[in-house]
Amino acid sequence: MRILITGANRGLGLALSQVGAERGHQILAGVRNLQKSTEKLIQSEMYKSISLLPLDVTDEESVSSAANAVKENFGTIDVIINNAGVLLERDKQIEELDLDQVKVTFDVNFFGPIRVVKHFLPLLMMGDRASIINISSEAGSMSNAYAGDYAYASSKTALNMFTQQLNQYVKSKKINVYSIHPGWIKTDMGGGRAPGDPIDTAKGIFDIIEGKREIDGENVFITYEGQPMPL
Repeated sequence: MRILITGANRGLGLALSQVGAERGHQILAGVRNLQKSTEKLIQSEMYKSISLLPLDVTDEESVSSAANAVKENFGTIDVIINNAGVLLERDKQIEELDLDQVKVTFDVNFFGPIRVVKHFLPLLMMGDRASIINISSEAGSMSNAYAGDYAYASSKTALNMFTQQLNQYVKSKKINVYSIHPGWIKTDMGGGRAPGDPIDTAKGIFDIIEGKREIDGENVFITYEGQPMPL
């Protein structure tokens, strides 16, 4: 399959690119800065199926240009993985929040996936294996809300709502749509104390994409292992 991954230069995005390439898929690795993103993505012969794609999810012109480039060079895609994300203002109390940083968080975590879907959905193949994956978080669960991570959690809750709406919109086209909680993993965002490995999460996500896990059709918010998450 031909798979678009945003934020592909590090963390979970890099792991997804590597695992996808290892499984024989063609990866379109969306990166904000090509010059800073090439080394890890092209360091092995194994990753010849990874194509770097300039794509800044906060810039609609960038997203539109990326979609046009993909249409011109590849025609269609099979999967969109909206992975690019930020975690800002993490240790701030509500009285201390920098609202400009809250806006940045929503621009990346919520509006970013909307921009990507807006411009890449017309390129998405229809059928049982077509998927849109939004990388969410357990922090976005309203029923498990906690006092903290205000910008991040709220942006992921909004993303979960968008996923629900998108699922309704494309249901007749047999496109699978999921918000996926990746677990607490060792990335720049998750930190060194995280127990999980992004490669394991990436493998679980690809098992879902490849139809190797049975997903309850009513669930769109799930873990990387395919288990339902509470909205």
